[in-house]
Amino acid sequence: MSNHHLAQLNIATLLAPKDSPQLADFVANLDRINALADAADGFVWRMLGDGADANGWRPWGDEVLANMSLWRDVESLKDYAFRTAHADIMKRRKEWFGRMADAYMVLWWVPAGHIPTLSEASERLERLRANGPTAKAFTFKDVFPPPG
Repeated sequence: MSNHHLAQLNIATLLAPKDSPQLADFVANLDRINALADAADGFVWRMLGDGADANGWRPWGDEVLANMSLWRDVESLKDYAFRTAHADIMKRRKEWFGRMADAYMVLWWVPAGHIPTLSEASERLERLRANGPTAKAFTFKDVFPPPG
């Protein structure tokens, strides 16, 4: 059992306003997909904003959604992200989100019990963008083990 949790941040640029017909199906599925995460094996915490999701938080601008969560380990996050209904919804992301030129997802380890801030998450994303994957900011493709 590790004394660290895996933190993840992902951001996405909306193609239309959140209350638009274009995003209606995405918005309609948020509660279901978030509940799936909350019940997933290895789930620890997720950032909440206004209501049941974090979409009221817009540190990267009004058109960019941010999602941040903590997981027991990389495998539990992978299971949720790629082996549940979450994967089916994300197959449709081109309907709702613009293509991002820079990294839009980052992983890093935090001590168990630590809740990362958006400022910390932003710093990790910028570190990944500037330096590529390191033990301090990495991706599913280039995973680093927890400290110690």
